[in-house]
Amino acid sequence: MRERAPGHAFESLLERAGVANSLRTALAQYGTLVLEANRGFNLTGAKSPEALVAHLVDSLTAVPYMREPYVDVGSGAGFPAIPIAIVTGVPVTLIEATAKKAAFLESTLERLNLRGTVVPQRAESAGQAGDFRERFASGTARALASAMTVAELLLPLIAVGGIAVLQRGRIDDSERGALEDAALVLGGHIESESTLDGERRIILVRKDRATPPRFPRRIGIPAKRPLCT
Repeated sequence: MRERAPGHAFESLLERAGVANSLRTALAQYGTLVLEANRGFNLTGAKSPEALVAHLVDSLTAVPYMREPYVDVGSGAGFPAIPIAIVTGVPVTLIEATAKKAAFLESTLERLNLRGTVVPQRAESAGQAGDFRERFASGTARALASAMTVAELLLPLIAVGGIAVLQRGRIDDSERGALEDAALVLGGHIESESTLDGERRIILVRKDRATPPRFPRRIGIPAKRPLCT
């Protein structure tokens, strides 16, 4: 029996997940591009339509909080930024230091006719650059590192009044307290925390004032020594 094309599998799975018909074709096309690229190099650990659809659907949970201009840090295969761009039409700045992943993101923006820019550098460097520092109204960094590390990499890029959208799994009281303290150090505060299915959650960190110039710290330090831990 002939196996169904990946695009058809994606559309069927997205339909079952309740994704609107008007969005399914573009999301399926993106999922197919990820699967194709994954055969050539390790783009993501998700190797099947079923695994990728979970990432697609989870990415869409951040859509209500997106404002333009929008930045995504450590973009990798493009979750959640590419699905967000597909759904909202908002242009995205994708910060990704790995050359092969950055090239994939460039190609994907072009093939899906999405507005966006790929920045092939580390988030620590981008956060100190005049072109990007405190420029964005919203930002994401999915599955990148600890919540405190994500906050240090994202908040320097967020404009005062903007919001960092942290998509997290389980978070205990100790990590939540450390994130609260780190947010204050970086010029923000935790505005809300919403629980999704299972242990998934979205934590919104609002930027109240300019981030002190010393943040983000030099490359590798935010992950090695998370703030307030």
